[in-house]
Amino acid sequence: MTAPRLLIVGPQGSGKGTQGVRIAEAFGIPAVSTGDVFRANVKDGTELGLQVKAIIDAGDLVPDELTGAIVRDRLAQDDAAAGFLLDGYPRNLGQVADLDAFLDGRDSPLTAVIELAVPREESIQRLSRRAAEQGRADDNEEAIAKRLSIYESETAPILGVYRERGIVDAVDGVGTLDEVFERIVVALAARGITA
Repeated sequence: MTAPRLLIVGPQGSGKGTQGVRIAEAFGIPAVSTGDVFRANVKDGTELGLQVKAIIDAGDLVPDELTGAIVRDRLAQDDAAAGFLLDGYPRNLGQVADLDAFLDGRDSPLTAVIELAVPREESIQRLSRRAAEQGRADDNEEAIAKRLSIYESETAPILGVYRERGIVDAVDGVGTLDEVFERIVVALAARGITA
């Protein structure tokens, strides 16, 4: 069986956080979500949390150095030895190089990249709905548009690197949670990655 060292990629509002948790539970691996790590620090009022809150409130992304250090530390923990699912990192080509160096040094490269394909309009509708339901100040229309533009210009290009390696599975991210999850499971099984 191929070790599930996974990355889930998609625009904000694609459902990657929700699907990432489901995948991690199904495969018995940790979901390493930079967003969750950052939000936990904000909630706990840590020094990192205060830095992150100011950055996120401005609609910007946390700097690469800070994000990379947090992810490397998390992947070095024992529960990630048999596999992991990354969500939110790498999000640009510089972070891909940083992650490659770390994983290559451990002889444990990514085994699959799940691309959740969702039209921009669908992402905006989902994020606006989430903002209303959860009262998230970082999900106002201007911040949503800014983050989607950053995704399109900085994160989407990482898929080209992983496509060259032949490890990207593009999955239609529109449908019920169960439908999308089933598409992901089928794509991973085709690679020999099964729960």
